[in-house]
Amino acid sequence: MELQGIELSSPLLVSLIIGAFSIIYMAISYLSNSSSDDKEENEQQTNPAEIDKKNNGKSKKIAHGNFKASKKVFTHDRLLTTLKGHGGNVLGLNFSINGKYLVSTSDDRTLRFWSVKEFGSGNKCVRVNVELDHAKHVQFSPDSRAIIAGLARANTIRVFKLSKSEGVFACTPLEKDFKGNHKQELLSIGIGTTAEGGSFIMTSYKDTSITVYDLRGEVLNNINTNLGQNYFAAVSPCGRFIAASGWAPDVKVWEVAFTRTGDFKQVNRAFDLKGHNASVWSFAFNNDSSRMLTVSKDGMWRYFDTRVEYQKGQEPCLENSGELEVAGRPFSDDFCHCALSPDGKVGAVAMFNNIMLFSTRTGEKSDEFEGVHTEYVSALMFDISGRYLSSSGDRHIQVFHNTLGYTETITELEAKIKVLPQSVNKERLKARSKELKASLEKIEAGKADKDKKTE
Repeated sequence: MELQGIELSSPLLVSLIIGAFSIIYMAISYLSNSSSDDKEENEQQTNPAEIDKKNNGKSKKIAHGNFKASKKVFTHDRLLTTLKGHGGNVLGLNFSINGKYLVSTSDDRTLRFWSVKEFGSGNKCVRVNVELDHAKHVQFSPDSRAIIAGLARANTIRVFKLSKSEGVFACTPLEKDFKGNHKQELLSIGIGTTAEGGSFIMTSYKDTSITVYDLRGEVLNNINTNLGQNYFAAVSPCGRFIAASGWAPDVKVWEVAFTRTGDFKQVNRAFDLKGHNASVWSFAFNNDSSRMLTVSKDGMWRYFDTRVEYQKGQEPCLENSGELEVAGRPFSDDFCHCALSPDGKVGAVAMFNNIMLFSTRTGEKSDEFEGVHTEYVSALMFDISGRYLSSSGDRHIQVFHNTLGYTETITELEAKIKVLPQSVNKERLKARSKELKASLEKIEAGKADKDKKTE
């Protein structure tokens, strides 16, 4: 064969053809890989809701960072007690509004009720089995006469009635669970009672949906959060609001409105908590819902005054903010739980198996608890008195003294005492300050006794 005056032998021609095909194949492979990389990069920058559609409605899971479990037994000066008894990992915690009990739920298919006044006196508890399932979430009703549990397999709510007769505690499930027909995984639960006497139960899911039920399990309202993907949701302690955070950088808040006779009226969009530059991991209310704490993937916490008349266009006011870091790791690395003391003076944030406490007034970090659990922290909560902070993450529950709460309250009282003229009110504040100082000294004395025993 002759090409442009060049005579080619058959073997040479075959080699040239094979080489040409090899070059074409490499070019196609390169373009294909580049297209695949671009597609993957674009998907990472896409709203999770769009990715969910491509995955047939399955939510993208929040990925945990690199985490090495600690096998050391955790000890700390602020640790009051470690509650033991569950045979599986503890998944959820909740304190009763009357301050008497802590309830925990575990993948061992049990609920356990712990007496708050017996903290530090052993591991006495009341065990209740969760039939044919296990609960991931649990919460007391506002009157402390019932609990709701978020079931893992049924993906719905089970209600338990609480009673006590002749000193015997009973926890009895209702005959029927709520209808579970949601395809997405149950994310959060909540129960509230408004000032008008209207009551409701909230469930949120790992898409963008929230369902509001009456106490019989009938649907009152469905909310689309439009957050891209829900990360956390809760009912405010006052029973007036439902709030949600997720892939978007804002926390959205709705008011559940009832008539004066306690009949459901409607759900109104109330206000947003703004200012973060990335997804909001979670948030917390104080006891009267006048303050809220948010923690974000941008590595910041923000503390808001939420005493607003949203109907008049008022917006929440930012009171303080700060950076999140514990054990040398920024909290932007992984999902964070947060808690706010009932009086709003102390914030707590957990990431991996570490916890930090800080003053919402000054923004200064008070305590760091490293390696609190051998697994990820699954729940974090203050009791109604603000004396204790409790966490779960493995088979144990850790209960800490909230000493920062004592010192912050003492500082506030002494500032008021300085400016008040001599009066009955001033003497009352002095007595309260003295009482708190004595309680703090007692905690420190207990710490000293522990140190002596370990020597």
